[in-house]
Amino acid sequence: MTQLRALRADITTLQTDAIVNAANETLLGGGGVDGAIHRAAGPELLAACRKLPELRPGVRCETGQARITPGFRLAARYVIHTVGPVWQGGGEAEAQLLASCYANAVTLAAEHAVRELAFPAISCGVYRFPKTEACRIAVETLRSLAQPALASVYLVAFDLEMFELWQAALEDSSR
Repeated sequence: MTQLRALRADITTLQTDAIVNAANETLLGGGGVDGAIHRAAGPELLAACRKLPELRPGVRCETGQARITPGFRLAARYVIHTVGPVWQGGGEAEAQLLASCYANAVTLAAEHAVRELAFPAISCGVYRFPKTEACRIAVETLRSLAQPALASVYLVAFDLEMFELWQAALEDSSR
């Protein structure tokens, strides 16, 4: 069974097989976690993302989907890019799209023999997804996936508030 654990850290420094990037549809970098990962990985990551095919002009990854690239200058071997939903009030399938981000990232991880995977809090920054609800969806989705090859999943928080929300979601799901 995959071990789920909250971790307070800078995701760009983790020595895991893969880290997940909370990306935008272009996959060409942005703010928050996305910008930090692109800066830490170096210009090779941007070049690799540019090589991914566009599904339509400017879109390399649809909301809820995931793509994988090497990690380049990161300690992680891979970066799995996923595009979380922008919160619109809850009536635009945001919960299902967020769950798809986690599920599709885990599927890609399994396809690339990833044993340790680290997630940020997808959609909890500028995309304004309610953090408590996002943590619950993430934990429930990850617990429901049977990926025996995936030994550890880290739910990474840069700040104390997010770490405590991850911890609470893990505790609530264990009851």
